[in-house]
Amino acid sequence: MVAIASVAKSLKNLKLQNTTTHLFRLQSIRTLLLQSASESVKLQKLNDSDSGILEVNLERPETKNAIGNDMLKGLQYAFETVNTDHTAKVLMICSSVPKVFCAGADLKERKAMSPSEVQNYVRSLRSTFSYLEALHVPTIAVIEGAALGGGLEMALSCDLRICGEDAVLGLPETGLAIIPGAGGTQRLPRLVGKSMAKELIFTGRRIGGRDALSMGLVNYCVPAGEARTKALEVAWDINQKGPLAIRMAKRAIDGGLEVDMKSGLELEEQCYEQLLHTKDRLEGLAAFAERRKPNYKGE
Repeated sequence: MVAIASVAKSLKNLKLQNTTTHLFRLQSIRTLLLQSASESVKLQKLNDSDSGILEVNLERPETKNAIGNDMLKGLQYAFETVNTDHTAKVLMICSSVPKVFCAGADLKERKAMSPSEVQNYVRSLRSTFSYLEALHVPTIAVIEGAALGGGLEMALSCDLRICGEDAVLGLPETGLAIIPGAGGTQRLPRLVGKSMAKELIFTGRRIGGRDALSMGLVNYCVPAGEARTKALEVAWDINQKGPLAIRMAKRAIDGGLEVDMKSGLELEEQCYEQLLHTKDRLEGLAAFAERRKPNYKGE
């Protein structure tokens, strides 16, 4: 029994070591995928042999990543590029600016807009975040520091949210005599419940990472500076699964939440049927029988 326990412990340590090594590779090997439509938005792909993990990096330090028209165009271009990349499996949205994810809309830029220009801007922002939400691959918001207003609304449009303990999240729009206009009034209550969402939006209260975790606003809260590492761990785990299955699971969950249970179960059946005749499903069965890692190709 002692020998068996020793072997089990050794295997566990080896698995942990392999995971740590792989995460180090993912963190250290990065290459620019393409030029964005904006200098403040960079799209990168992890240059790993089995990686389909992409990163959108926000880089506008002078405004704490506030979203102006130029950054908005960059985000739109990046999301469209990801959606047409057949090798993409997971998208992470990160910030290259220390201690800030995104401070929201660029209010200095907005101040110079006419009411009709503001309306068009907000409509475009809402449309962009809806497009992000509908991407065929899982998306992860990596939040270190402030995610306020439109910045939090962008994070709410992602499938998963991972933050550092020093994160500050909030929708302060009512303090400016407006409301969250890029999906915040709809996505926040779906995550944390109607009453809590009303409190946060009515008061504009800002919350920390631990509180965000306790109310279900984020999936993980980790020590400050470690959100990207945790996101890579989750992304790598997703990356090992059948990509077609992940896409169908996302479609079934998102679509099912908008309809009644009967219609949701019918949608689940439709999504399941689309996987029955795939090569990946047969590969998964074969790998299970042969006790090896499956080699999924998205076919």
